[in-house]
Amino acid sequence: MEIKVKDLTVGELKSLISDTIKESLEDLVEDIVALSSDEYLRSIEEARTDYKEGRIKYLDSTLPDKNSKLQ
Repeated sequence: MEIKVKDLTVGELKSLISDTIKESLEDLVEDIVALSSDEYLRSIEEARTDYKEGRIKYLDSTLPDKNSKLQ
């Protein structure tokens, strides 16, 4: 079943579209800046190598047991 939105004003629709485009552009700029950083790219390579070689920790193993009480 598809959810439909109706009764939006033109202003609300414009605002929704504008906010969505703004967020997308901010994400794009952030990605471009990050990928322009040699240090960032090296950290990605290192992380991929660690993953391939099994040097990883699963989040579940680093968090306290949900049944234990925190002090």
